[in-house]
Amino acid sequence: MAKLRETLNRVGLNTFFFLLIGMIFLASTFPDWGAEAILDPLKTITGIGISFIFFFYGVKLSPEKLKQGLSNWKLHVLVQSTTFLIFPLVVLLLYFFWGDEANLFWIGTFYLAALPSTVSSSVVMVSIAGGNLPAAIFNASISSIVGIFITPLWMDLMLPETAVDFDLTDTIFKLSFQVLVPVILGLFFHKYLVNFVNKFQATLKNIDQAIILLIIFTAFAESFLANMFDGHSVAELVLLGVLMLAFFLLMMGVMYLLSKALKFSREDMITVIFCGSKKSMIQGAVMGRVMFPDPVVFGVMLLPLMIYHAQQLMVGSAIAQKLGDGKSSGQ
Repeated sequence: MAKLRETLNRVGLNTFFFLLIGMIFLASTFPDWGAEAILDPLKTITGIGISFIFFFYGVKLSPEKLKQGLSNWKLHVLVQSTTFLIFPLVVLLLYFFWGDEANLFWIGTFYLAALPSTVSSSVVMVSIAGGNLPAAIFNASISSIVGIFITPLWMDLMLPETAVDFDLTDTIFKLSFQVLVPVILGLFFHKYLVNFVNKFQATLKNIDQAIILLIIFTAFAESFLANMFDGHSVAELVLLGVLMLAFFLLMMGVMYLLSKALKFSREDMITVIFCGSKKSMIQGAVMGRVMFPDPVVFGVMLLPLMIYHAQQLMVGSAIAQKLGDGKSSGQ
């Protein structure tokens, strides 16, 4: 049990995770803080903060390691196809039979399906489970960059049928300016600033997390202020949680079957399972802040992602620990 708690902490189920939950309760308790006049300075701070996050993300990327990771192309194609193709197609299939275009939870579920994979938690879980770590680092890094373009394209396909306002050209321009340009600049300054980033990694991480907390608070505060959650019972939210868990396990199962069909090694299979089934809460928050300027809508859309995020940490950590124990015991 102690080992599992340590694993949960390493992958992100820690103080920051509970602060995320706390932001929702704070927003629901004090929705008046979501008044536009109060939030305007916070929105300016978060806008600058998003670029700050991705600049230092670019600094942390190693161009040499990215080049080294290019060789295992079959694994990379499967992980990226799963992240940006299979995930959204599964949700679209379910939406075709049971979806409701007026239900923002459905749109939020599709949004999480179109997002890139996580970086830190995917890599940590692959490491714990005994997978192909260099391939995990490569895919997690590439996924974050590719998502800047692929995620808006999927949302443009989905949202014209809904009441959510979405402009593809404007969105890609804003994401390029606010996310891609800082990443490229960070890569350029990698050799000059990487030691600084490594030295102050804890401080920079705290700043990143503070920006994410502001985004979560501003989105949910205005959603509660506009009574966007009225009409959604506790039973409905519990059902959403059960469905997100089933979705996560389904995608892990799909990853396993595809890896077996392609006769991947155990190490590569583990990398596919954990990198292919994860979705990034951080990128979901920062990209959504740019893509969906109406925080009233965005707060509701974030809920499926936050639930999925919690479950992928808890369930994924337990599975990674089990796989790691199995390898060490020779199974």
